[in-house]
Amino acid sequence: MKKRQHALGLFPLLFLAITIGFAQEKTVPVFENGEAQIVEGFSDYKEWIRHDLWVETTFNTDGDTTLDRMHVAVTRPKQTDTEGLKLPVVYVSSPYFAGVAADLPGVMWDVEHELGETAKERVHPEVVRRGKRPIISNSHIRKWVPRGYIVVHSSSPGTGLSQGSPTVGGQNESLAPKAVIEWLNGRAKGYTTPDGNEEVKATWSTGKVGMTGTSYNGTIPLAAATTGVEGLEAIIPIAPNTSYYHYYRSNGLVRSPGGYLGEDIDVLYDFIHSGDESKRPYNNKTVRDTEMKNGMDRITGDYNKFWEGRDYLNQMSNMKAALLMSHGFNDWNVMPEHSNRIYQKAKKMGLDTQVYYHQNGHGGPPPMTMMNRWFTHYLHGIDNGVENDAQAWIVREHDKQDNPTAYEAYPNPEAKSVTLYLEEGGNKTGALTWNKQKGQAKNLGSINAPNTKPKTETFVDDFNISGKEHAQALKSENRLLYVTPILKSEVHLSGESEITISVASNKSAANLSVWMVSLPWKENTKIITDNIITRGWADPQNSKSISESEDLKPGAFYDLKFKLQPDDQIIPAGQQIGLVIFSSDKEFTLHPKPGTKVTIDLNKTNISIPVVGGIDALIKATK
Repeated sequence: MKKRQHALGLFPLLFLAITIGFAQEKTVPVFENGEAQIVEGFSDYKEWIRHDLWVETTFNTDGDTTLDRMHVAVTRPKQTDTEGLKLPVVYVSSPYFAGVAADLPGVMWDVEHELGETAKERVHPEVVRRGKRPIISNSHIRKWVPRGYIVVHSSSPGTGLSQGSPTVGGQNESLAPKAVIEWLNGRAKGYTTPDGNEEVKATWSTGKVGMTGTSYNGTIPLAAATTGVEGLEAIIPIAPNTSYYHYYRSNGLVRSPGGYLGEDIDVLYDFIHSGDESKRPYNNKTVRDTEMKNGMDRITGDYNKFWEGRDYLNQMSNMKAALLMSHGFNDWNVMPEHSNRIYQKAKKMGLDTQVYYHQNGHGGPPPMTMMNRWFTHYLHGIDNGVENDAQAWIVREHDKQDNPTAYEAYPNPEAKSVTLYLEEGGNKTGALTWNKQKGQAKNLGSINAPNTKPKTETFVDDFNISGKEHAQALKSENRLLYVTPILKSEVHLSGESEITISVASNKSAANLSVWMVSLPWKENTKIITDNIITRGWADPQNSKSISESEDLKPGAFYDLKFKLQPDDQIIPAGQQIGLVIFSSDKEFTLHPKPGTKVTIDLNKTNISIPVVGGIDALIKATK
C-alpha cells in the first residue's frame, strides 16, 4: 500500500518534467542586446501560413449599399497554429500592391501656360489590375517573420481587391487601416470573402501592431495613428507624404513634386485606382470629377478646406503611437518638410519620438538595428531603453546610411539663426553679408533701415533656364545671385532657412523660386550634397496668406516671408553659400511664356540661415 502511494506520488513530478520538456521545445522569440533575433524555427518560408480575408470597415465610399471591406493578407509562423503562439504584427498598407496606371502621354497636367489660366484637359488612364490571392505582397516578410512577428498587408480603399474608392488622403484612408488594427484586436469583423458571412478571427495576434512603409505606404501608418486606434503601438514612416497641399503646392504656388512635372492629386488618384472596374465610374464621378475638381484649385494654388482635410498635421490630437520618422534631406519628391512638421508636433505632444535623416533622395529606411529596437520595445514589450536613445540621428555627408550620428534633437540645439543681407550686383554676383548689430550690415550704412528708398535689382523670367544653370552663370539677366565670402573652415547648417523678400512684377502674376547652393558648383559629382543646400517656392499673390490670393499691381512691391526646406548639412571649406533668386523653376513650377520682369527691393530682403554656433561660428569660418 505504501509502495502504491509512493508511485502515485511520483506521477505529478514526472508529468511536470514532461511538460517542462515540451515547453522548452516550443519556438519562441529570442532577444539579444535589445533586438529580436532571427529564430531558426520561424525561418523556413515553406512552413509559413499564408491566407487572405476581407475586414469590414465603418464606411461606404463606392456607391453600393454595403460597408466597404479591405483585402488583407497574413503571413505568420506555423507555430501560431501548431503551438498556439501569439505574436505581434508588423502591418504594411498600400495603394500600389495591385499595380498602377501606365505613364501615357497627356496623363500629367500641361504646365506650359500663363499663370491663372486653365490648362487643357488631361488624359485619364485606367489601371490594369494584377495580383493573385492570397498574396498581396511579399514585402517585409523575410525581415520580420523570422524575428518573431506576423506580417500583415492590406490594399487601401479602391485598390486591388479592397472595396471603396481611393480618396488620396481622405478620411477613409485613415479609417481603413484602423479597421484592420481593430480586427487584429478582436474588435472588428473579418470574412473569408468580400461579400460573404463566414468570419475569420485573428486568434494568433497579441493585439500589438507596428506599421511601416515608404512614401504613400509611409503616409498610411501616420493616417492610422491619427485615429488614435488602440493597439497601434508604434509607427516607422519612411519619406511619408504628410500633407497633400505641401506635396502639390508651395506657399500659394502650384508646384509639382520633383521628377513628376504636371502631377496633381487627381493624377495620383488615376495612378492608383486599381479596384473593381464596375465601381470605377461612380468613384471617378464622385471623387475625382467632383470633390477633387472643385477643391484642388490649380488656378490660385490657395490652401482651402479641401487641402486642410488632407493635412495630417491637423489630425494629430488623438495620436498615441510612438513615432520613428525617416527621411532624406535631398528628397525633392516628398520633401523633408513633410517629416519635420510631424516630428516637431509629436515632440510637443510628448510622444516617444525619434527622427532619422540621411543625405540622399526619396526613400531610405532607418538602419535595421533602429527599426528592430523600436518594434522590439513597443510590440514585444522588451525593456531595451530605446525610448531614452538620442532623439535625432543624422547621416553625415560621407558616411554610410547605417552609420548615423546621434544628436540631442533636430534642429541641432546649438543652431542659431543668422540673418544675411543682400548687396548690389545680383545679375553678376552680389554679396551676402551678416549684421553684427541691430539690422545694419557691416559697412553698409542704412541697409534695412526704415523709410529708405528701394534699392532694386531686376531679372527676367525664362523657364527654359534651369536652376542649375542659374547657379553657375557668371552673369545673367534671368536671375539674381548673392554669395558669402569663401569659407576658410566648414560651416554646419541645421534647421530651416527663412527668406524675407520684397518683390514686384510687371504682370499680375509671377512665380518665385529660391535656391541656396554651395559654390563653386561641382560637375559630374555623385555626391548629392555637393551643390544644392535647400530650395523654396512661393506665389507673390499670396503675400497676405496662403489661403488668399490677389492679382499683383504691376510695379507694386509685396512683402513675403517663407521657409525653405529643412536641412542639416556641413558646407566644407573652400565653398561659398549662395542665394539664387529667379522666377519659374523648370523642374517644379508652371511654365508661363518668358519675359515677365521681377524686381527685388534689397533693402527689404534678407535670409536667415540656421548656423550651428551662430554668427560667431560663421564669422570665424570666413576669417
